[in-house]
Amino acid sequence: MTLADIREDFEFLDDWEDKYRYVIELGKALPEMPDTAKTDTNKVRGCVSQVWLETRVDNGRLHFEGDSDAMIVRGLVAILLAIYQDHTPEEILATDAREVFQELGLKDHLTPQRSNGFASMVERIQSDAKSALAG
Repeated sequence: MTLADIREDFEFLDDWEDKYRYVIELGKALPEMPDTAKTDTNKVRGCVSQVWLETRVDNGRLHFEGDSDAMIVRGLVAILLAIYQDHTPEEILATDAREVFQELGLKDHLTPQRSNGFASMVERIQSDAKSALAG
C-alpha cells in the first residue's frame, strides 16, 4: 500500500469511525514480523503498546519491518511504512510524517498516548536514517 493509496482511501471515508476501521485494516494487512525480530533492540521506546521496528539498509535505501501488539498501532505502523519505506536517508529526514498525519486527520483523533507513541516511532525512523547517513 502506498501513501497515495492511503490518502485516496481516506478521502472517500466520511466519518472518523470509518477511518479508524480503515487504519485497523491497514494493520491487519501489515506483514507479520517474525518473533525473532521482536527483540529489545528493535523495541520502540515511548509507546504504551508494544512496538517493534527493524531497519536495514539496502543499496542506500532504508527498509523497515514493523509490528505492534495493538491493532490500531499496527495500522499506524503501516502508514509510517507507506511514508518511509525504501527511501534514502535524505528523503526520510526531509519528510515530516506529522504533517501527513495532520493531513489525514489522524492527529485530531488519536489519544495523547498514541500521539506520543507515533512521535517515538517517527523519531526512531529518523534516528536510523541519521545513522545510515553517518555509517
